[in-house]
Amino acid sequence: MRIVLATLHSKYIHASLALPLLAAYCRDICDDLLIREFTVHEPKEQVLGALLAEEPEVIAFSVYLWNRRQTLELADALATARPGLRIVLGGPEVSFDGPDLLRRHFGVSALVRGEGELPLHGLLEAWQQNRLPTKVPRLTWRDSDRICENPDGPLLKELDAIPSPLQLGLVDLSRGFVYLETCRGCPYRCAFCMSALDQKVRSYSMARIEQDLGLLMEKRVAKIKLVDRTFNYDPDRARRIFAFILQHNRGSHFHFEIGGHLLDEKTLELLATVPKDTFQFEIGVQSTLPDTLRTIDRPAALELLEQNVRRLRRMGNIHLHLDLIAGLPGEGYRDFLASIDRVAALRPHHLQLEPVKLLPGAPLRQNAARYGIRFDPHPPYSVLATQQLSFTELERLQGISRLLDLTCNADRGHHFLAALSEASGSLSAGLEQLEQFWRQLGLFRRPLSQRDLFDQLWAFVRASYSGRPRARLGECLGWDLAISERIPQDKAPEFLDTGLSDSEQMRVRARMQRIFAALKGRGIKVQHLAALFHHQPQLPEHSLVLFLYLTRPGRPMQVRHLLF
Repeated sequence: MRIVLATLHSKYIHASLALPLLAAYCRDICDDLLIREFTVHEPKEQVLGALLAEEPEVIAFSVYLWNRRQTLELADALATARPGLRIVLGGPEVSFDGPDLLRRHFGVSALVRGEGELPLHGLLEAWQQNRLPTKVPRLTWRDSDRICENPDGPLLKELDAIPSPLQLGLVDLSRGFVYLETCRGCPYRCAFCMSALDQKVRSYSMARIEQDLGLLMEKRVAKIKLVDRTFNYDPDRARRIFAFILQHNRGSHFHFEIGGHLLDEKTLELLATVPKDTFQFEIGVQSTLPDTLRTIDRPAALELLEQNVRRLRRMGNIHLHLDLIAGLPGEGYRDFLASIDRVAALRPHHLQLEPVKLLPGAPLRQNAARYGIRFDPHPPYSVLATQQLSFTELERLQGISRLLDLTCNADRGHHFLAALSEASGSLSAGLEQLEQFWRQLGLFRRPLSQRDLFDQLWAFVRASYSGRPRARLGECLGWDLAISERIPQDKAPEFLDTGLSDSEQMRVRARMQRIFAALKGRGIKVQHLAALFHHQPQLPEHSLVLFLYLTRPGRPMQVRHLLF
C-alpha cells in the first residue's frame, strides 16, 4: 500500500516534525511510505498534481491553524480527481472536530484525534489487512455511508517506542532549520494552551535525546528549535541536555521555550558559560496581572521570573524573547499597557505581543462565554473583544505590537524608543502616540523600507514634539539609522546634523587618512559618515561622531563609531 504523509507549511524553510515521527512509527507495516511537504503559498493545482503523481492509495495530512482551509480544499479536490483515494486528517487543528467534519467533506476517510502514532498505525494496519479499524483508539472513520467514532485510548507510554526519524534519515536537514522534541506534555494547565489537556510529561530517554542532538550538531544544522512546552520543567534534566550541547556543539543555534521562574542557581551558573549567540530562550510572561494569571490557571512567581531574566540579561550571552498575551480574562487596556512597561523594563531582545487565540479544545475556549470573550470562529481563532477590552482597544494593541516589530524587535530604533519613553513618560505612552499617528496616516497598510520607516518616525516627531525633546528625538533617530545602514555623507537625512565646520572637516579627513593607512592591504573597504550631536546625555555637548562602515567579500558589513 503506497502511503503519502503530507502537510502545508507557512514558510518553505520550515520542516515537519510530526510527519517524520509518524513515518518512523509506521514503517514496520509499510515500506512504501513517502513524506511530501509543501507551503500554503503554492497553487492548489500544483500541489494536487504533485500528490497525485505519486500514485498514492492513502494520503494523510497534518493539519494546523495556518493550513486548515487549504488542506480541506485540497482533500475535496483530491477525492474528486481520484475516487477511491483514502484521505486521513490529523493534527491539533482537527482533533476536536469529530463526525461533522467527515459529513462536510465527503472525501475524508478518517480523522485521527490527538497524538497520532498509535491511531495512524492501527488504521493503516487494518486497511492493509482489508479489515475495518473498529478497535483503533481515537479514530473517527467512514464505513460507506456510516460514520463511526471509536473511543479515546491511552497515549504511548514510552516515547522511545518511536524509532528516531533522524537516525532513519527521514528529516530534511537541508533547510538549515529543524524542530526537535525531547518530551511531550506540560506540568502546567494554562487555559489558553492545548498542553493543558496533557498534564503528564513524558520524556524520551537521555540516550535517545543525546543521540538525536549529536547527529544534528555533527551535521552542523544551523538552527535547532526544541518544541517542548516547558523545556526546564525538570532542572536536572535540562542542565544535562544543556551541558551535552555545550560539550558537542559545532556552531548550531538552539531555541528553547523555558519557564523563567524555574531557573535555579546551578542552571544559571551553567548558562553563564554558554557562548554568545548559541542559545535563545522564549519565556512566556503572558500577563503581569495576578488575578488574570490565577484565572487562566497559570502559576507564576513573577518576581522570581523577573529576577532571573535580569540576571540572564546581565550575562549578555543568551537572546531573550519574552511574550505577552492580550485579551486574557480580567485584563483591560491600561492593565496591558502596564504589563508592556514592566516587561520592557527587563530589556528583552524581543518583546512579542499577541492576541490570545481560542484554540479548539483549550479550556479558555470552553469557558469563553463565562468570561465574556468573543473570538473569530475561523483560524487562528483570535480574540475580538472581552468584558474588559473592546475590539478598538485590541486593534490599538496590535498596532503597538507591529511598531515593536518594526523597531526594537528588528534590532533598530533602540535609542529612539528610549528617548520617546523619556519624552512621553513611559514606553507604552510613547507607543500609544506613535500608533495613533501610524493609523491616521494608514502606514500599517503598506510595507516600508528601512529608510521610509525612519522618515515616518521623524514625521511623527515633528508633528508631536518641539524644542529640546524634538531635537533629542531627531538625534536619536539619526544615531539609530547611522548604525543600521550606510549613509553617504551627501545623502544624510535632515534629522542628522552633518553641517561640519571647516576645521571639523579637516579633522575628519586626517583621521580617515590614518584609518585608510591602517587597513591598507587587508581587503577591507571603509566608508564613513561624520555627524554632530548636541543633546545626548552620554556624550559631551557638540560631539563629533565618525561612523565607519567596513565591508569585505563574503562578510556582513560592520559598523563602528568613533567620538572626536
